Amino acid sequence: MNKGYIALTVSILFEVFGTTMLKMSEGFTVLLPSIGVVIGMSVAFYSLSICLRTIPLSLAYAIWSGVGTALTAVIGILIWNDPFNLLTLSGFALIVGGVVLLNASNKSSVTTQ
Repeated sequence: MNKGYIALTVSILFEVFGTTMLKMSEGFTVLLPSIGVVIGMSVAFYSLSICLRTIPLSLAYAIWSGVGTALTAVIGILIWNDPFNLLTLSGFALIVGGVVLLNASNKSSVTTQ
């Protein structure tokens, strides 16, 4: 696996962690989750910057934001009983489809040059 994709995976996991801590921080009024937000987001953005050395910005950001959004939504559904319905499922499908299409278009443009 490319080092860029390892850094991107780390970035996604820490972004999801930081966002989860953001919910738990109760508007930065609870200390430990508030510290978790700072750590999570700091590692996420640092790792994202590392992955951009080898992965194109459009692809990396699409994967980072799409997968991060989907994972955060799943956590919201499982932990905080956020609603899950046909629209939610459609949103997940569109996120995954968009990331797949961006990845496919990126590979085809590299091979045609």
